[in-house]
Amino acid sequence: MLPPAPAPAPAPVPPGAPPVPDPGLERWRLVLGAPAERCTGPLDGASAGRDAALDWLYGRDEDLHRRGVRRGSTESRTGGSGPSALTAVDWLDDIHRLFPKETVERLERDAVEQYEIHEIVTDPDVLARVEPNQTLLRAVLRTKHLMNPQVLAAARRIVETVVRQLMERLRPEVRRAFTGSRSRRPSRLPLARDFDFRTTIRANLAHYQPDERRILIQRPHFHSRTRRHLEQWQLVLLVDQSGSMAGSVIHSAVTAACLWSLPGLKTHLVAFDTAVVDLTSDVTDPVELLMRVQLGGGTDIARAVDYGASLVENPRRTVVALISDFYEGGDPFRLVRTVRELVEQGTTVLCLAALDEAADPVYDRDLAGQLAAVGAPVGAMTPGRLAEFVAERIGRGGETR
Repeated sequence: MLPPAPAPAPAPVPPGAPPVPDPGLERWRLVLGAPAERCTGPLDGASAGRDAALDWLYGRDEDLHRRGVRRGSTESRTGGSGPSALTAVDWLDDIHRLFPKETVERLERDAVEQYEIHEIVTDPDVLARVEPNQTLLRAVLRTKHLMNPQVLAAARRIVETVVRQLMERLRPEVRRAFTGSRSRRPSRLPLARDFDFRTTIRANLAHYQPDERRILIQRPHFHSRTRRHLEQWQLVLLVDQSGSMAGSVIHSAVTAACLWSLPGLKTHLVAFDTAVVDLTSDVTDPVELLMRVQLGGGTDIARAVDYGASLVENPRRTVVALISDFYEGGDPFRLVRTVRELVEQGTTVLCLAALDEAADPVYDRDLAGQLAAVGAPVGAMTPGRLAEFVAERIGRGGETR
C-alpha cells in the first residue's frame, strides 16, 4: 500500500506582499468590531467597507458599546479625524454592493425596526434606491404620517410593489382552498387535472400491445368535480392596527382582496385601535386600503367585536376572525362576554394572534386563554391556512355536482 501523497507546499509569498487574511478571523473581526483588531489584524478592501457599513448601523447600539463588542459609531457620525459621515443613501448603496441579498434584507429590517432610522423611508432619494420588501412596507405604514406629499408618492411605489407580489403569491393559494374536490362520477369534460388514470388503464387493457409493451388509449376517462355551496356565508375580519400588528394588517388586506370575488362569500374587513373603521368598501384596492391605515395608538378590542357582532346576518353561517395581540385597552370582561354570546348563537369565532407568513405571535396569553375557554380557539395562521379553514368550515353545508 502506497503512503499518502504529501500535501502540496503553500505558494511562497512574494517579499513585501501583505499576508493573506484568514476568512475565519475576518468574520470575527466584522462581528466584534475594532476592539478585536489587535487579535485578528486589520481589514482592507471590501472587508473594510463591510465593517464601515456594519458600524454605521450597529455602532449606535449603546449596550454593545459599553461591553466593547463593537465601537460606537458616534466618532464617524460626528466628525473628527475619521472618515466623512455616511448618509442613509450612501449606506444603502454600500450594503447592496457589499452583502448578499439575505444580509441586505436583515440590515434594512434592523435599521427601520430596531434603530428606527426613519430617513430610510422618509427620504425620497433613499426611497428611489431601495428594493421594495415587506420590512420597508411595514416601515412605510408606521411612518407615512411623517411624509410630505412628494415623499408619500415615492413610498406608494413600495406599497404597490409589495402588495402586487403578495397578491401573485397568495391568490392561487387562497383560490386553491376553495376549489371543489374530485368526485367519483365520470365527466365528459376532458381536463388534464381531472384525468382518471386507473379507470383509463382498466378500460383500455384490451388494447395492450405485448411486443411494444404499451397500451393504446382509445378512450380516456376523467373525474367530475364537486362544487361547494357558499351561499349566505359571511367572513368578518377584525384587524388590530396597533404598531406590533403591521404584518397582520398587510396580510389581512391582501387576503380579503383575494377572497372578495368568491361567489357566495361576503367578506368584511374592519380595522380598529380605540376607534373602529370599516374598510370593506376598499377591499378591492388593498394598496389604497393600506394607505388609509394608521398604525399605532391604543386598543379597544371589545368595541371592535361589538361592531363585528352587529354585522352578523346568519350566526350559523358566519366566521368572525379576530386578529389581535389581545393586549386589551378597553373592557376585557365585555370582550369575553360578547365573544361568548357569538359562540353560543352559533357563530364561528377564530382568534388569531398573527396572520402573516411567519405566524410567529406575541400576545397576551391570559386574555387569549379566557377567549379560548368560551369557545373561540386561539392560534396563529398563514393567509393560506386561514383560507383553508374558512373553506373547510363553509364547504360542509352541501355539495353539488
